[in-house]
Amino acid sequence: MRQLTYTGPNTIEWLDVPEPKLQGLNEALVRPTIVARCDVDPLIIVGRSPMPPPIALGHEFVADVVEVGKDVQSVRPGQSVIVPFQVSCGSCAYCAGGATASCNAIAARSAYGFGAYSGDFGGALSDLVRVPFADAMLLELPEGVTPEAIASADNVPDAWRSVGPFLSDGAKAPVLIVGGGAVSIGLYAAGIAVAMGSPQVDYIDTNRERLDLAQSFGATSIEGPPPERAGEYPITVDASANVDGLHCAINSTAPEGVCTSIGIYFGETTPLPLLAMYNRGITFKTGRVNARPALPHVLELIRDGRFKPEKLITKRLAWEEAAGEYASRAVKLIVKR
Repeated sequence: MRQLTYTGPNTIEWLDVPEPKLQGLNEALVRPTIVARCDVDPLIIVGRSPMPPPIALGHEFVADVVEVGKDVQSVRPGQSVIVPFQVSCGSCAYCAGGATASCNAIAARSAYGFGAYSGDFGGALSDLVRVPFADAMLLELPEGVTPEAIASADNVPDAWRSVGPFLSDGAKAPVLIVGGGAVSIGLYAAGIAVAMGSPQVDYIDTNRERLDLAQSFGATSIEGPPPERAGEYPITVDASANVDGLHCAINSTAPEGVCTSIGIYFGETTPLPLLAMYNRGITFKTGRVNARPALPHVLELIRDGRFKPEKLITKRLAWEEAAGEYASRAVKLIVKR
């Protein structure tokens, strides 16, 4: 089968590789039909990540089920399914507690689209993908939700976890999002915060296109580099992947508020204003999203028509165009078979 592969800095190509096979009774084989490019993929392609090549690319996708093991009960061949990017068993102590990113039934960081760094589970830009824990991982695509709306099944849940849990009880809290690094995640967070009833969603960025997209979700755009402090917000999000943006988000978090950093800081050390955090008693959250438990919450917002993540799609590629165009500039790029 063919698999789009990052083979070195600024080099991606279709390679012929063996087809995956079922290895257990609770597994499935799926055929990706639409793949969204994650915010981290451009960094991988230019060699700015710690993940060494070769990497089978793609980990945000919707697929058709091709084959299932005898014990699989939740899906059947022919169904269209959403595939979380993280591989998780659904039954270990961590998964049972909602921490699927820390599943201890498999190797740490197991996921699609990151090569040996995450267990070599292949990538979504392939003819077939093996899903080890089909019943625990796969979600049937619901009626009323288009594949384009939920193709970004990593970045959209990542955005939800930064604002959704803190607004889900009906809290009417203002939200600040500092964008620029995790380009789509910060914008998705703005859209979700508006959809969940936040009375004030402010989005900071230097890029006019992203500022306009934030406004299309109903957020207030603030153009310019992040200031040292942008005000006082009970909920703040650092999607900047930049120390100045990180400090702005932290310094703008109200006493007893929550700041979630979804940008990835690849350096060994990143300075934090710990005394200011201590004095205001804020909660600071970072780490990988628990994607599978977050997906139903996102799907509810999409089904209700409150949140339209497909607004961020700024480039659409046919499958055959992926090798030449996957690295091209776009807020959210999708590849359709």
